[in-house]
Amino acid sequence: MFNALNRFISRLDGDAPPQTRETHSGFGFQVLRNTNLELSIEPWFDYVVGINGRMIESSDPSLFAQEVRNCAGSSVMLGLWSAKGQRTRALHVPVPADTASLGLTLQWTPLSVVSNIWHVLDVPANSPADAAGLLPYSDYILGTPEGVLHGESGLSELVEDHIGRPLRLYVYNNEYNVTREVTIQPSRDWGGEGALGCVLGYGALHRIPAPLSEPVQAPGETLFDGSESGGGIPQFGAAPRSFSPFVPAATTATPPPPSSSADFLVPAQLLSPPPTTGGTAPPRGKKKERGHHTGPNLMDDYFKEQEKKSRELDNAPSRTASPLPPPPKTGGPPMGGPPRAGSIPPPKEGE
Repeated sequence: MFNALNRFISRLDGDAPPQTRETHSGFGFQVLRNTNLELSIEPWFDYVVGINGRMIESSDPSLFAQEVRNCAGSSVMLGLWSAKGQRTRALHVPVPADTASLGLTLQWTPLSVVSNIWHVLDVPANSPADAAGLLPYSDYILGTPEGVLHGESGLSELVEDHIGRPLRLYVYNNEYNVTREVTIQPSRDWGGEGALGCVLGYGALHRIPAPLSEPVQAPGETLFDGSESGGGIPQFGAAPRSFSPFVPAATTATPPPPSSSADFLVPAQLLSPPPTTGGTAPPRGKKKERGHHTGPNLMDDYFKEQEKKSRELDNAPSRTASPLPPPPKTGGPPMGGPPRAGSIPPPKEGE
């Protein structure tokens, strides 16, 4: 499923008609060389896609050079799109008045070139990739000095042409944010699968992420965006955007103001005791007896009411009612039985 999705996205990036490319400006000046060490611009990764708040839609380098010369003695604002994280940023570059040069070597290149990247996922032991020093999950194969790689099958075709021969590759490491040249010798006799001996990922799910040195996303911010930071086409308007690093709010011990609403329940153990006004502690006196309540005991009233209802239902005589009526005067207890309490004994013979 992921292979089909990657092929579909690659087809959209690489096989788009010319008129579609012109409308959404999927091109830019790729930075090939930077001789000005004071500029934070990385060759190969950075593209100049805007200048002075406007998108660059023409591939004519003379128009770009004329715009730079018009800013001689001041500064020019460049809109840069980076393949690391697919993000845009604005950079103000001073332009010398004498040379009017930025010290950059540029080439008009489609942004889809950065999609031809292979992510190193797994490196088995004793494989050609392991012997070359490739690191799993943090290395990205960018290209080779042997030629240009086109499409997902570009690397595999190059590897087939170098079986048993050394092959130089440009590899970028995301954890250390460095690019190095790696020499690997493809072989099918190393004891495992593949000539490189590593598992590679390709497509939209394996593009170069932002460096780990960049500030993390603030809470509530969008990590991936479809317009600028999500790998889409960068947008530059007339008003430049300000890109400032995320600074976490300083932690203070000031509690929030109390709410006047009665909907919130504040537990008693969270309330702090009032501060003492004197400098010394008050004298200790006799401990006050702690009662269970200060107002009327609602539970006792509730129990009395329920007891009253229960007595009425059971027809139980009340303590305040009249005493039991005396037994009748006639009659007596059964023969042989003891006299009943409260009864009148029968008269004896001869009385």
